[in-house]
Amino acid sequence: MIKIIRAKTMGFCFGVKRAVEMAESHPGRLNTLGPLIHNPQEVNRLAQLGKTPIDDLSQASEKIILIRAHGLPDFIIKRAIKLGLKVVDATCPFVKKAQALSQRLEKDGYQVVIIGEKIHPEIIGLVGNLKNPIVVETLEEAKSLGQFKKLGVIAQTTSNTRLVEEISVELKKHAPEVKIAETICQATEEHQQAARELAPRVDVMIVVGGKSSGNTRRLYQICIEYVPAYHIETARELKPEWFKNIKSAGITAGASTPDWVISEVEKTISGI
Repeated sequence: MIKIIRAKTMGFCFGVKRAVEMAESHPGRLNTLGPLIHNPQEVNRLAQLGKTPIDDLSQASEKIILIRAHGLPDFIIKRAIKLGLKVVDATCPFVKKAQALSQRLEKDGYQVVIIGEKIHPEIIGLVGNLKNPIVVETLEEAKSLGQFKKLGVIAQTTSNTRLVEEISVELKKHAPEVKIAETICQATEEHQQAARELAPRVDVMIVVGGKSSGNTRRLYQICIEYVPAYHIETARELKPEWFKNIKSAGITAGASTPDWVISEVEKTISGI
């Protein structure tokens, strides 16, 4: 029998849990602008409860718009209000903090540099509130930057902590004054640390979470450094050959992964 070990910290973070609870507890139907969280299975479950995602405000079928956990630029929220929609804000408080810090840095004359994925909703929300930010995804992109008088550095709340440290060290070479804001959320740090602790102790790691979830992908990248690892969304993707001659399997999950999905994965592995 395969010994299954769960990472000591994984699954729903505070911001995601809060957003889901806000959607569930709100009476009646509503729309979310974009998926509420990066987990298709949970988004589908919420849709069955009348909490349906739309891609644009013009598609709104309900009078209430729930702002996704990743946040939105202020101008989109203002547009929703102008259209007569009631806005319920489920933006993660850690994302709100990053938005406020980035705007303050820009107001104080810093060139804002955001470390994160350019097409991630959280980054789009941050960029949409700034005049001329720079987004860097890799250390190489940071190295290619020119020189500035003052740099203000913001990290995507779900960034790889070690990569942010490396890029931050590099950015200090590009301006005589560099102010680095602490914006990676505690849950992200705890999830990543737990994965680093568990992966070397098992024969294989299963990383559960949406394929579009940046923090889940980063957990996979951490695990694969130590042991064979597989990123799946649901138990149906598990393959018996992954567990051939395996004595122990570790499970971790992204911040948008509900416990019911994790439990299905664990149950399926135990039956292999």
